[in-house]
This record gives sequence, C-alpha cells and structure tokens, in this order.
Amino acid sequence: MILGIDIGGANTKISSDDGTLIELHYIPLWKNSKLPETLLDIAKRLEPEKAGVVITGELADCFPDKDAGLSYIIDAVNNAFKNAYFFDSNGVFLKEKRRSIAAANWMASALVVGKEFGDCIFLDTGSTTTDIIPIKNGKPLAGKTDFERLKLGELVYSGALRTNIAAVLKSVNIGGEISRISCEFFAITADVYLLLGMISPKNYTCDTPDGAGKTIVDAKRRLARVVCADLEEITGDEVLSIARQAMEAQVNDIKEALVLVSSKYGIKSVVACGLGEFLGKRAAQECGFELISISEKYGKEISKVFPAYAVAQLLRDAHI
Repeated sequence: MILGIDIGGANTKISSDDGTLIELHYIPLWKNSKLPETLLDIAKRLEPEKAGVVITGELADCFPDKDAGLSYIIDAVNNAFKNAYFFDSNGVFLKEKRRSIAAANWMASALVVGKEFGDCIFLDTGSTTTDIIPIKNGKPLAGKTDFERLKLGELVYSGALRTNIAAVLKSVNIGGEISRISCEFFAITADVYLLLGMISPKNYTCDTPDGAGKTIVDAKRRLARVVCADLEEITGDEVLSIARQAMEAQVNDIKEALVLVSSKYGIKSVVACGLGEFLGKRAAQECGFELISISEKYGKEISKVFPAYAVAQLLRDAHI
C-alpha cells in the first residue's frame, strides 16, 4: 500500500492510494501535540510500502517560524516511516527539507484534478480554509505560498468547522432589527452547520469554544452568546436565523474570491471537495458556474481527505 498523509495545523488526514482506507485525526499542533505518537501508530498498524506527505501545519503559532514547523513535522514523519516523500509547491517529491514543502497540499490535489477534469477552478473547503486554485492545461496557476495566495484571492481563510463567527459576521438581523455582535470566541462555524444539519456531531471533529458538548442545544447556546444573549432571551428561530446569516456571509466571501479568480483566468467550471464541499458547491451554483462534485465522483469520505488521496496517487504513479 502507498499511503498519503496530509498534516495540517489542526487535522492529520490519511488515505491509501486506492481510497479504501481513510482516517482523519484531530491533532492540534499548538496543544500538546500527539503528532509523533500518532504517526508511529499509523506506521505500525498499516506498514505502507511508501508514504507521500503534504504539509500545511508549519504555520501553527506554536512554532517561531515556518522552518521550525517544517523541521518538527518532517522529523516526526521520518521517525515513523522508513520511506517517506514530501510533495512541494513545484509538484516535486523531495526527501530533504525545503521551504517549498510548506503549504503544498493544494498542489497535489490540483494536479490530480487537472488531469481528470481539465481546465477548472479547484475549490477545497476544509475545516479551516478554502483553496481556490485555477487550473489550465493540467497545470495549477496559483501562487506558491499561502501569503501569495491570500493576496491573489486563491486562499480564503474560512472553513466549515473552526472559523470564529466573529470573523464571518459583523452584524445580524434579528426580528427586523440590526444587532452588532460580540467579538469573542463564543461560537464557530461548526455550530452553524451542526444547527443547519449540514454536518453531523461526528463531523464536529474540533474542540468546542466553551469546552461543552456537540449537541444542537449546545450549538444554539454558543450562537446565542454571539449577540450576548442566552436561550432565555432569544428564540430558537432567532438563533437559526443567525446561523443562516453566517452561512450566507461565508458563501458570499467564497463567491467574491471565486469570481475574482474566474475573471482573471476565464474559467467557469468548478471542481469542489472537502468537509465543507457544500459551501463550495453553493458558491459555484450561485455564480452560475459548471459544477463537478468530488463527493459524487469519488465518494464523500475521499472528498474530506482529498489532498491525502491525491498525494498517494501521485506517489504511486511517480515510480520512485
């Protein structure tokens, strides 16, 4: 088996090259990270022939800089796997640490998508961010770093689970009145999509802001706090309205970047994937773009870990 591994700041995802084995591990690197131990366990359990690795976790604020983050993650991988290759933003597998390995999971996904679907915009909405990658003639044309992609509209730092509602909304309409919101870490997008039925409690894989549960009532309580209320002074319908407005704002944010990239490259076909694929799909549909769903083509589980699946595919085909 060839194993693909996508190591992010919050989640580590793995997939076999045939997509029959998929796992998602919540490992926040900034919080007593168990990454080395988890990778050792994965290697011992699965004993892959080779491992292809993409990394985005080097930006976690527990590291003084990206080089330190890369060193920590690469050392953990090499300590667990005897034959690991790191994929970089130039589309090359490397054995040694280079800066180009940082934040390159989108390159693996885009190369696989470009080969399969041709000219398109690859839109991957995960727990934390949304990648918007233009692809022409099978070649991704995006900026090579997160810093560049943020400036180009190719990275929207907004996702389906971990995004603070205070970063999505500045005000909400409640019963016809406009209310400002509290700029506190009271609720996250996972609460919105749990309440709206877009994710299940099982998919709520990150920590809750208040350390409480992941039930509908818990989510309502957290969303009520966004407007400095509790469930004694705000109705269920009003909380539901806050959730719907948060989703609309998040979709509009993705649409704005999607239109910018589409106009620049003249592409109106979108390939959407990720845990938050439903956000990418809605954004593409509201823009009137042609839509291809990775969930429908490959299955929902592969869609959630697509960079890991993609890098495993690329390593298999590389014959190294």
